Amino acid sequence: MTVLSFFNYWAVIVLMMIGYYCMIVRGNMIKKIIGLGIFQTSVFILFISAGKIIGGATPVLREGVDVYSNPLPHVLILTAIVVGIATTAVGLALTVRIREAYGSIDDDAIDAVEGDDRA
Repeated sequence: MTVLSFFNYWAVIVLMMIGYYCMIVRGNMIKKIIGLGIFQTSVFILFISAGKIIGGATPVLREGVDVYSNPLPHVLILTAIVVGIATTAVGLALTVRIREAYGSIDDDAIDAVEGDDRA
């Protein structure tokens, strides 16, 4: 087993850290939503990678097949993709509404406007 044999898991780690970095460090809400999408994609890849068995066949009973791949992770990811798209759509809709209300989608600018309103 070499490091390259786990390429998909390394890709998951890299994508997860890029998405996490974008969500935490960036002040722009669109960039945060993009970071969330990258993070979600890394989780999808992780689940699909865990569900695949090398040499596994489709889960249909037939002669001469001893090892089957589990289809459940793939089905769960289909549902997660739909939920991810809905989450992105709601986030973008909220971003549009925040832009209309505050005139900016940057966290620091919104905090400055909120600070002025409290005083």
